[in-house]
Amino acid sequence: MDVNQVSKIALSKHKQWKGKLDVQLKEPITNRKELSIAYTPGVAAPCMEIAKDEQNAYEYTGKGNTVAVITDGSAVLGLGDIGPQAAMPVMEGKCALFKQFANIDAVPICIDSKDTKEIVNIVTAISKSFGGINLEDISAPRCFEIEKLLSESCDIPVFHDDQHGTAIVTCAALINAKKVLGKKECKIVISGAGSAGIAIARLIIHMKLGNVIICDKFGIIYRGCESNNNAQEEIAQITNQDDIRGSLADALVGADVLIGVSRGGIVSKDMIRSMADDPIVFVMSNPEPEIMPDLAKEAGAAIVGTGRSDFPNQINNVMAFPGIFRGLLDHRVKQVTLDMKMASAIALSEVIENPDRDHILPDPFDRNVVPAIAEAIGKVKNL
Repeated sequence: MDVNQVSKIALSKHKQWKGKLDVQLKEPITNRKELSIAYTPGVAAPCMEIAKDEQNAYEYTGKGNTVAVITDGSAVLGLGDIGPQAAMPVMEGKCALFKQFANIDAVPICIDSKDTKEIVNIVTAISKSFGGINLEDISAPRCFEIEKLLSESCDIPVFHDDQHGTAIVTCAALINAKKVLGKKECKIVISGAGSAGIAIARLIIHMKLGNVIICDKFGIIYRGCESNNNAQEEIAQITNQDDIRGSLADALVGADVLIGVSRGGIVSKDMIRSMADDPIVFVMSNPEPEIMPDLAKEAGAAIVGTGRSDFPNQINNVMAFPGIFRGLLDHRVKQVTLDMKMASAIALSEVIENPDRDHILPDPFDRNVVPAIAEAIGKVKNL
């Protein structure tokens, strides 16, 4: 089914659904006794227990299984800054995936502000209702500061999926692609120096998967580059160790791996040909990859992954965030660490026992994915 057909059906279904989510009662309220237990006077008893110790909210309310999915609508999928109202279908979709894959109740919250401090204040003020915060589709570089400030101000885990979910799935795919091809030391080029690209680079380096060069629209990121924002300058300190200058094409010469989280159509067959033998090409821009898979393979790519479900090796966050939040909630994690992200990537890679060139990641519907990642987070938390 092509993109136009999917779009037409999706528009019709969204109009029919009028939202993907419902609120359901766990027990009926049909008589006075049931009313007195669910509400007054019975409800006072759990309220007083929570007043004695806030941690009791995990025992007497839905807090421990509820996540807020929060956006300002400034960087929605491949659509860009379309605003918080237009972002609602995506946030509802994310909540639906939380429920489907990890049985987590999630609530979409679209904030009509791009002011960092205001967003942090709003989210902090409502955080007591939730067991975790999932930041979504917030533009860089504000997303870095928002996540950092919220992690400091909230007593529940804060996870920006566009950064860390993407990084975890990409690293899991990279582990298995290297295994299939027998690659050891790797020169890795990342096209895209926004939230995803920087997070991928940071996790790759933490996991010692290869040497990284990051490129943005101006070319190779290097220390002291005038176009660097604060986040790019920070990542420049641990990437591009040989201080290479030039374009994306220059960076790709002799590279073993290309990871694209930028925009469609910017990589040519000649650029793939300039890479090392049997290169790994992950081109995850949506809906149009940096280079189409057939063209990449014609140019010599050994393994190709995209962000799309209509090609082999889909590299998509849906394989990470349900299991991550299942683990964060179940083990009452207060803050997400790099070691937790590394453990999640390794656990995801190990779900597929015999990877091959067209199967470097498990199917998103594989029931082993969520528990494997959740267990990995618990082990790190308990170290």
